[in-house]
Amino acid sequence: MTGIRLPSHKGRSSKVNCYQIKQATTGRPIVKIRWKGGFGYRYRRQKRMTRFINFALLATLAHVSALAAGAGEPPSGGEPTAEQIEFFEKQVRPLLAEHCFKCHGPKQQKSGLRVDHISTLLAGGDSGPAIVPGQADESLLIDAVRYQSLEMPPGGKLSDEQIEILTRWVAIGAPWPTTEAAPTAGGISAEDRQWWAFQPLRSSLPPVVADEGWSRNEIDRFIFQKLSEGGLRPAPEASRQTLARRVYFDLTGLPPTPAEAREFAEDVSPDAYERLVERLLASPKYGQRWSRHWLDLVRYADSDGYRADDYRPLAWRFRDYVVAAFNDDKPYDRFVQEQLAGDELFPDNPDALTATGYLRCGIYEYNSRDVRGQWEIILNDLTDTTGDVFLGLGLQCARCHDHKYDPLLQKDYFRLRAFFAGLTPYAELPAATADELAGRAARLAEWETQSAHVRQAIEAVEAPFRDKARMVAVGRFPDDIQAMIAKPAGERLPLERQLADLAFRQVTLEYDRLDPKIKGDAKKQLEALRKELAQFDALKPAPLRQVMAASEIGPAASQTVIPKKGVAVEPGYLTLLDDGPAAIVPPASGQSTGRRAALATWLTRPENPLTARVMVNRVWQHHFCRGLAANASDFGKLGGLPSHPELLDWLACRFVADGWSLKQLHRRILLSATYRQSSSHSGAAAGIAKDPDNRLYWRGTVRRLDAEQIRDSFYAVAGELRPVDGGPGEAKEAPCRSVFLRVMRNTRVPLLDAFDAPYWIASAAGRDVTTTPLQSLMLINSQFTLDRAAAFARRVCAEEGDETRHVALSYQIAFGRGPTSAEAAAALDFLHAQAAACDDASASALQSWIDFCHVLLNANEFLYVE
Repeated sequence: MTGIRLPSHKGRSSKVNCYQIKQATTGRPIVKIRWKGGFGYRYRRQKRMTRFINFALLATLAHVSALAAGAGEPPSGGEPTAEQIEFFEKQVRPLLAEHCFKCHGPKQQKSGLRVDHISTLLAGGDSGPAIVPGQADESLLIDAVRYQSLEMPPGGKLSDEQIEILTRWVAIGAPWPTTEAAPTAGGISAEDRQWWAFQPLRSSLPPVVADEGWSRNEIDRFIFQKLSEGGLRPAPEASRQTLARRVYFDLTGLPPTPAEAREFAEDVSPDAYERLVERLLASPKYGQRWSRHWLDLVRYADSDGYRADDYRPLAWRFRDYVVAAFNDDKPYDRFVQEQLAGDELFPDNPDALTATGYLRCGIYEYNSRDVRGQWEIILNDLTDTTGDVFLGLGLQCARCHDHKYDPLLQKDYFRLRAFFAGLTPYAELPAATADELAGRAARLAEWETQSAHVRQAIEAVEAPFRDKARMVAVGRFPDDIQAMIAKPAGERLPLERQLADLAFRQVTLEYDRLDPKIKGDAKKQLEALRKELAQFDALKPAPLRQVMAASEIGPAASQTVIPKKGVAVEPGYLTLLDDGPAAIVPPASGQSTGRRAALATWLTRPENPLTARVMVNRVWQHHFCRGLAANASDFGKLGGLPSHPELLDWLACRFVADGWSLKQLHRRILLSATYRQSSSHSGAAAGIAKDPDNRLYWRGTVRRLDAEQIRDSFYAVAGELRPVDGGPGEAKEAPCRSVFLRVMRNTRVPLLDAFDAPYWIASAAGRDVTTTPLQSLMLINSQFTLDRAAAFARRVCAEEGDETRHVALSYQIAFGRGPTSAEAAAALDFLHAQAAACDDASASALQSWIDFCHVLLNANEFLYVE
């Protein structure tokens, strides 16, 4: 080893040595050698051209600069001096901020490097530590700005003066203020950790307010306090008729019948409203209504989407599961667990297996040859939806890079995705208990034994046709997928099994199309054998209930790798909340990884800060048109702050304490004075001036019915609504609740489409409310509306009584109230004028009533609820 001595400082000398070292990540040599004519620097990394600089000159400059800064020798870990900190703050930090933070700062860390704190510089990125304090020439950062290795910044080399500043800073030990808190791994700062959504739930005591008896429960005290602070007063309670219509639509999605409206109006008991709420919560119509909100979130449909939009014959079982779960008030934590991991957590429960239909709600292109790409889309879609639905966080942005605004890292996205890495989807899976499965297996074994000779003969006839169909179907895939299919199942890796299974669905499809291809003697022989096989039908057990569901490929999952970086990740949660690996306990059956069970358990821990908050906010949103946190599926910084954070936390704590009961949550909200407010307010002008968006809830909100409520109400007032309790999806023309229609993604129901129903491709946290000419034209001219008006008219005219009685009945059916005297007089005038204008005298009476009912169906009072 050789070296040179530089001028001494305070009696101590500095020595520059020449020796060989190796790059930390590649092991390639970085060689410092004596060069003819002086000391030089020779650098070679990843086949780059050897470069030379005057090492002695730069070393001398660094040494002299250190003296000027009052640094002396590189520090040994002591406190930086005031002069060093001043130099850093005035010259170094601004330079780093201007040229480095964009790509290597809090929002983005290319190549895994972050340079806005000394700890992250020392930790470095993919190529190793960025700096070696006191040794500028050993620091990759200095190499990069000198354009000797990596060339940073890529947009243009720094000036010589700027390079010298950074070199001097590293040479004096890279001083950094010791009081400045370091960001956590992945660029999560202390400020990020303070964001409201990530804080533990806090159950504050409801405030004491002087509201003159307005409050009916704790919710109102939180609301009144904010109103008082804003200089506002609450609106009076809505009328009985308005309140009945509001709560009927909120809980059942349907208007009250005239008898129901009359019963409530005439009930003068002090708890009449409370008993009405209980009656509606107990109605099966409650689950039919509230399941729609959940089905929107999980993008449920009865078809695959894409161009083929293939029908899913068993998807409806998941829809019926959701309806039943709401009606039974299934605890929300159990509801979440069953959908994410019912097969792992509750393997002997058919309903829990049915619930895993959640994992199958995404779009799927069954005839795609790009099986790898299709599987990526499926896993990404499931990860996106899970983040939206259960966490209330838009994780999609973190798929390609760390989130720009929220502390959500790219590795968090793929750690979450890794929970689903062992998944395998099933178009049909028996939803039965272990005893039921064993019993059927025993009976099936007897049938198989008795019919073996016939089935073998059938297989022999079909074999050449199957072989050809298989060859054609498999030949359509890329070579690597063909190799996976050809590989014995027991030898496939987990990902190979998943991709081969996905591809083999197209082979199965060809098998299903064999019969038309079998002709001549073979067809005759096959038909005879099938008749013979039918003789054993009495021995064959009845099929078990089949569901569209998902389970695991086996006890091992495929590896999850962050694209481009090539970094493998294990299942884990949000780094900000829990940066360790997930604690996964594989089930004793040995048939599953246990990954999804771990995720479901973590999500439903009472101390999880997101799950209860998110669901409580969703319920509030559907009762008040907006959540306490405005964006129900984005609790990040772009979603904004909640209007009443203490109330949201109080409700979330009560939700958990009440056993995650959604019906109890509804009761608290619906029985509050806040919910019962009128939309009319004597001080409306002042309220609009101070709080135009009604964020403080100083009055009730007028809202348009959503698409399903409009369609279902048309059938209800026409007297045509047919009760359906579930089962396969109905045709779009069926006069049943819209939730039971067959939802084909590419074949839309015109009325629902016009009134802003979602596309059920991505999670929908709420409905848009638009006003378009198409809506008006559909309500005025469509055959659907005209047919409902005609049925409505026939229903009214079939009742006993004269025109005045029929007008009153029409108003009761459509609006839940009787007409005023002026409305009744105007209605009679309209009926007489329409009858006089009709060319056919015999049809004039009915036609005038049809026109009148058509007017009511187009009224704002019918289409809106206060």
